[in-house]
Amino acid sequence: MSVETLEQRSTVRKLAPRYRVLLHNDDYNSMEHVVQVLLKTVPNLTQPQAVDIMMEAHTNGLALVITCAQEHAEFYCEMLKSHGLSSTIEPDE
Repeated sequence: MSVETLEQRSTVRKLAPRYRVLLHNDDYNSMEHVVQVLLKTVPNLTQPQAVDIMMEAHTNGLALVITCAQEHAEFYCEMLKSHGLSSTIEPDE
């Protein structure tokens, strides 16, 4: 019969890897449409935050929308795409 040490008994909780949802600029959607889609898609996003994200993508070609777990990132990316926006995800290094 072995005696377990505290290290052996406690389970180490690893954080799920985080992913960045990126919005790409396009020449098709109006700024208002982009802001409205962001507000509909991403929970707890405020109008000023959505405007900032849209302007970042408009100015620099790319903007960070949100960093979250992979499953959520994939969902947000697909929702943005379903509304005609260009979006990708990448690991948050």
